Amino acid sequence: MKRAGFAAATVSAIIVAMNAPLTTAADGLPRRAFTVKDVERMVEVGLIAEDERLELIGGEIVPMSPKGNHHEVLKVALLDRWYRLRPDDLMLAPETTFRLANDTYLEPDVVVYRRADGLRRLDGGTALLCVEIADTSLGYDLHRKPAIYASFGVAELWVIDAVRRVTHVHRRPEAGTYGSVTLHAGNETLVPLLAPALMLRLDDLDLGELDSSDLDGPD
Repeated sequence: MKRAGFAAATVSAIIVAMNAPLTTAADGLPRRAFTVKDVERMVEVGLIAEDERLELIGGEIVPMSPKGNHHEVLKVALLDRWYRLRPDDLMLAPETTFRLANDTYLEPDVVVYRRADGLRRLDGGTALLCVEIADTSLGYDLHRKPAIYASFGVAELWVIDAVRRVTHVHRRPEAGTYGSVTLHAGNETLVPLLAPALMLRLDDLDLGELDSSDLDGPD
C-alpha cells in the first residue's frame, strides 16, 4: 500500500510540474490528499519548481493566479513603509509558506507576528495580521480565503484590492467565518488590532510606478 501511495503521489506531482491543464472532472469524488511535507519533498526532488506559486488547502494543491503589476508595486510600497514603522518586538514575513495544518498552507503577501514567538512557531494562533494583496485573484481572496484563515483562528485578515485601493478588513474569527468585515477606502487610516504601530493609509504609499489611470481599475 505504501508503494502504491507513493506512486500515485509521484504521478500527481509530475502532472503539476508539467503545468498540465487544470481540471475539475473529479469534483465530488474522493481524491488522495497531500501533506505539506509531501509538497516540500516534491520541490526538493524537482517535481515542482521552487518558484511555482501553489497553495495546499485540505490536501489539494491549488495553483495561484499570476501576480499583476498593481500587486507588486503595492506590495513593495507597503513593505517599505512597514519596515520603517516596525517596532523591535514585531516581525514581518513576506510571502512565507504559512503552515496552518499538516495538509494546509497558504502564501499570504505579509504575515505580522511577534519576534518572541519566532517564525518556527508561526501559525493561525500566533499571527497578528495576515495581508492578501489582490488584483487578478480578488474573487478568490475575498470569497474562499477568509474562511480558511478564520477556521484556523487568524485574528485579523486584510484583503487589499490593489487596483481600486480599498481594503476589506476581516476580524473576530468564529466558526470558520469572520464576525466583522468592513470596507475601507484608500484615504482611511487602518490600524491593526494587535499591531497598532503598523497603522497605514494606502493613499500615503509611494505608488509612483502606477499612473493615475492605472488606479482607476479596469474599464
